[in-house]
Amino acid sequence: MGDKHRVRFEPVGIEIEVDEDQTILRAAFEQGVQLMHGCKEGQCAACKSFVLEGDLDEIELDRYSTFALPDMEREEGQTLLCRAHAYDDLTIELLNYDEEILRSGLPVRKGTVEVLANDEVTHDMRHLVVKQVAGEDIKFFPGQYMDFTVPHTGAVRSFSMANTPNREGVFEFVIKIYPDGAFSQYLAKEVEVGDRIEVEAPFGTCTLRENRTSDIVFIGGGAGMAPLLGLLRALAEKGTERKARLYYGARTKADLCFEEELRAFEGKIPGFRYVPALSEYDGDDWDGATGLITEVVREHEPELEGMDAYVCGPPPMVDAAIALLSQRGMNTHNIFYDKFTTTGEPEDEGP
Repeated sequence: MGDKHRVRFEPVGIEIEVDEDQTILRAAFEQGVQLMHGCKEGQCAACKSFVLEGDLDEIELDRYSTFALPDMEREEGQTLLCRAHAYDDLTIELLNYDEEILRSGLPVRKGTVEVLANDEVTHDMRHLVVKQVAGEDIKFFPGQYMDFTVPHTGAVRSFSMANTPNREGVFEFVIKIYPDGAFSQYLAKEVEVGDRIEVEAPFGTCTLRENRTSDIVFIGGGAGMAPLLGLLRALAEKGTERKARLYYGARTKADLCFEEELRAFEGKIPGFRYVPALSEYDGDDWDGATGLITEVVREHEPELEGMDAYVCGPPPMVDAAIALLSQRGMNTHNIFYDKFTTTGEPEDEGP
C-alpha cells in the first residue's frame, strides 16, 4: 500500500481517503460513495471530473482512451476518476453526479458465488442464477451490476442483476452469449451447477430514485433486459403508485424472453404496458410492433415532459433513445441509463 491522501468532492462536500495504489473511483467504491461511472476502464467518460485544487502533476493516470479524455481537456484540469491516482490532497469538482445516489451508496465487497442454474432463455442468452457462499455479504440496489472474474484468465466482466435484494444472497443475471466473449463462452461451454466464481459488487448508478414520484418509461434491448427486469420487480414488490411501461427491442420473436412475467406486471404496476418490437420481422406469427425500438417509442410517446426514463442496452440504442426522450420533453437529468458495451482495448490510449 502507498501513502494516503484526502480527496474532497464538490459541490457535495464529501471527503474520502485515497491510497496511492488505488484509483480515486476505486477508493470511493470501497467507502460507499457512489460516484457516477460506466466502463471503469477509461473509455466512456462517465466519471470525468475537474481538478479544482491540487497539482495536476500529482495525479497519475492509468491507460485510458483519449476519446474519453482528450489531451486538451487533461491540460485544462479534467481527469477520469476511474484512471486517476492521487499523490497529494485534491479537491475535485464532480461534473456528473446524483446527490441522492452519491450519499446512499453501498460499499463494494468481494465474495465467492456458487452456480445454482445456467439455463437458456433464447438462442443466445442465458439465465444465470448464483448464490454467495463466501466473503462479506454483498448488498445491492435493483439495477446495479456485479463483476465476475473469469476463472483461469483473471479477466473481469460485468453483468447486471435481474432480481431484487434478498437475504439468501442469491443473484440472477441475463447474459448474452458472444462468439468470442471471455465470460459468455465460459458460461456457454463450461459452467455447471455447483461451480464457484469470484465476484465483486455492487457497481452502477442505474437505480430507482426513491425520491421521485414521476411516471416511468423503460426502454431496453438485448441483455438490457436484466437491469430493467430488476427495476420492474422492485416496483411491483413496493406496491408503487408510479405508472410505468416497458418498450423492449429484439431482432426476431425468438429473441424475446420473460414474456409471461413481463405481461403479469400489468396487474402489479399501475398502468403498466409491455410493448415488444421486432426489428427483423419476417411476417410470420406476429401482430405486435415492428421496427427499431426507438421508432416504436416515437410512435407511442408524443409527450414525455415530467417523466423519468431508464434505458438499458447496446450503446447505439441507448444514445438514440436519449436523443428521442429529450426531443419529447424529458429532462435529461431524469434519464438514467446503462450502456451494455463489449470489452475491448481502447483504440487510442493515453500514456
